[in-house]
Parts: sequence; C-alpha cells; structure tokens
Amino acid sequence: MLSHEDNILLTRTGPNTPMGNLFRRFWQPVALSIELSEPDGAPIRLTVLGEDLRAFRTTDGTVGLTKPRCPHRGADLFFGRNEQGGIRCAYHGWKFAADGRCLDLPTMDSGPARSRAEQNIRLQTYPTREESGFIWAYLGPVDQAPPFPNLEFTTLPAAHSFVSKKLQQCNWAQACEGGLDTAHFSFLHMALDDSDDVTTRLLTKVSSNADTVRWMRHDGAPRFTIIDHPAGLTLGAARNGDPGENYWRISQFLMPNHGLAPNAFPGENYHGQCWVPINDTSCWIYNYTWNPDRPLTNAERDRFANGSGVHAETDASHIPIRRRENDYLIDRTKQKTETYTGIDGVSEQDACIQDSQGLIADRSTEHLGPTDMGIIRFRRLILDTVRALSAGQSPQALASPAAYRVRGGGTVASADLPLPEVMKIRFGHEHGRSG
Repeated sequence: MLSHEDNILLTRTGPNTPMGNLFRRFWQPVALSIELSEPDGAPIRLTVLGEDLRAFRTTDGTVGLTKPRCPHRGADLFFGRNEQGGIRCAYHGWKFAADGRCLDLPTMDSGPARSRAEQNIRLQTYPTREESGFIWAYLGPVDQAPPFPNLEFTTLPAAHSFVSKKLQQCNWAQACEGGLDTAHFSFLHMALDDSDDVTTRLLTKVSSNADTVRWMRHDGAPRFTIIDHPAGLTLGAARNGDPGENYWRISQFLMPNHGLAPNAFPGENYHGQCWVPINDTSCWIYNYTWNPDRPLTNAERDRFANGSGVHAETDASHIPIRRRENDYLIDRTKQKTETYTGIDGVSEQDACIQDSQGLIADRSTEHLGPTDMGIIRFRRLILDTVRALSAGQSPQALASPAAYRVRGGGTVASADLPLPEVMKIRFGHEHGRSG
C-alpha cells in the first residue's frame, strides 16, 4: 500500500506539482496527427497535465502548440484564423507564428513603435515534434528539451505501425498500473472454457499461440523478476508451461508513462501504450502497434481501427463506445456462460476494472501480494525519481534515449533459466533492446 501523502504525490500532475514537473521534463504525445490533418485548418482545444492549450497546423505543415489566450486582450485563439503561416486572433487581428513570434499587429500604425512591439510581444508556445502518427510536445523548462526517446515504432516506416487514442475515465497512474499488471490476464481477459469458438475470438486479441491461453488459465500466480535499466523497468512474469518449461510474459515500463505489452512471440505485432493525464481524474491513452519485420496488412489495420487488443472501439472523438456511462455494455448472460467479465474487448475490460477503482484510487487501503511486485517496483521508481527531481537531480532516463528502443513479448524457456538469460535468448539483449 501507499501512504495517503505518497498517493497524492503519485497521482497529481497539474502545474507546479512534483509529478507534473516530472512529466513535463519528457516528450509527451498530445494529439494524433490526423486531428490536425489540414494545413491552415481549424485549431483544436487540448488539455494536457491540467493545462488548457490550443494546437494548429500552419501552411507549411508545422504544428503550433500554444496557450489559449491572445496576449493582446485575452481572446481565445480557438476562434482564430489559421492562415498564411500563423494564427490570427479574430478580435483585433494580431497574428503569431507557431513558435510564438508576433507576425502582425494591424491595430498599430507602421513605424518604430510597431516594429519594437512585434519584436517583443510573444505568444507562449511549446516545442512540438511529429513522429509516427502522434504529435509530441515538450512542456518543461524553456531550452531544456531532452533528446527524443528512441521508441522502436517511431524509427520504422509508416506502413509498419498503427496508432490510436482513447479516453480513460480515471487517474493516469491506475490505468498505467493496469497495463503493467500481467497477472490479471488469467482472470479479467479470460474465456470460461477452451471451446474453439471462444478461444479463437480471444486469440485474435492476444497471440497466435493457442497454448498461451491454456498456460494463463491454469497458472494465475506468475512469479515476477524485475530488472532496472536506464529508461525504466523490465518486468518478467513466469507461468508454468509444459513440463520443464516456463511461459514468460515480459513487459516494459518506460519513464514516465509508457508501457509495452507482454504478448508478442517472434514475428508477431508488438504493442505499447502511453498514459497522458488530461487532469487528475482522466487521461488519454495513446496506443501504438508495430511490426519491425513487415508492413501491417489492411486486415490488421481494419481490426485495430474497429477495436482489438490495446485499441478500443471509439467514436469520432476517440471516446470509447463501451465506457463508464453505459457500464461498458456488460452482458451478464455472457459473463455467466462465455467470458470472465461479459464485456467485449481487451481494452474495454481493462478500462472497466481500472475505472471501477475510483476516479483516483485510494492505495492506502490495498493489500498487495507477490503478483503485485511489478506495481510495487513501478511506484518505487517513479516516486524516487520525483523526489530526486525535486532535490535538483535530473532523471537518468532523460539522458538515455537509446534505452527506449526495447521490446516486450512472450516466450517459452527452460524452467531453470533466469530472466536475464531468457531475455538474451528472446531478444538478444538482457534489457530487450532491438536494432
């Protein structure tokens, strides 16, 4: 369990909070590229880490991320004209570039005073970067943006990856912990029997290896080994496989809010998530699937777009179809006869149970056990890092962009092999690094 004070430290990410300061030191996805698909198109509203922001794409394709108010009289730039390389306030026509430079002050006469004003007046903006279908932003101290993390999916051709986002109606930390908790798969996502039709439906969301469902069903108490590395943690969970073997599901936690899923066998698609706080009681989950060996097929893309695995079925605003307000469309008959939850979709099952812990989970009342070791280590790492940052020590992960190029996944190994040896066999590196 956590103390009440540590739970506050973990979950609050607004301006001038210790955890919020940590998040702001890292590049964060803040929108999908398709949300700003048109140069000189309409600006969009964003809320990130409790901050109200506006984003727009200029004529040359550059994305601007700004505070919402025009520095003249405070009018909202959501109603501004995005035109000819900048955003123009609809109130008095003041215009600003994506980097905040003042481009035009039409309410002032031409001359030295206007020139000085155009040089001195700025719109507050944040650095952005567009990679692999996400718009990323750095919201931290000016001129201290770190190197961009070398996540594998961002290094591949566009045809090799698929991205999405969904609203999560709870605090970022419990959603992140749910993603790192591989023990729950033996229950939350499980079909009630091994009949071909039920198992086949489950496998389209998990793995092409039918034995994995059997191993997870029969062993609900995986043994955890945790390995620290410069970007975060490798979390290995060993279940009993066939005689003399362990079935390993290996996750990655990457500072401060990425998780890589543990399901993929060699040749299969890899999956990751990033939990970005909107405020303290909701977050956007940015999902990414990639295959380093081949382009994704149209059938795979269609399946992800309609909800599969980490990708939820959502409406045009990226709000899940099955969500808190409609009880995730739970089917109690199906819960009795087919699946553990009666809720369709791995992502939706995760959301239901994470949301059910409350808008902000109270960790002071927990009773943790051996299968919670990954959660315990996640909390220890991020809370220690927050305290160190507050004392003036920069997070190690900021200086280790190459350490983000890791994979999570599944494998079968001899029962006498420890996790570092399993990692070397499965990935060629004890931390799962690729490339």
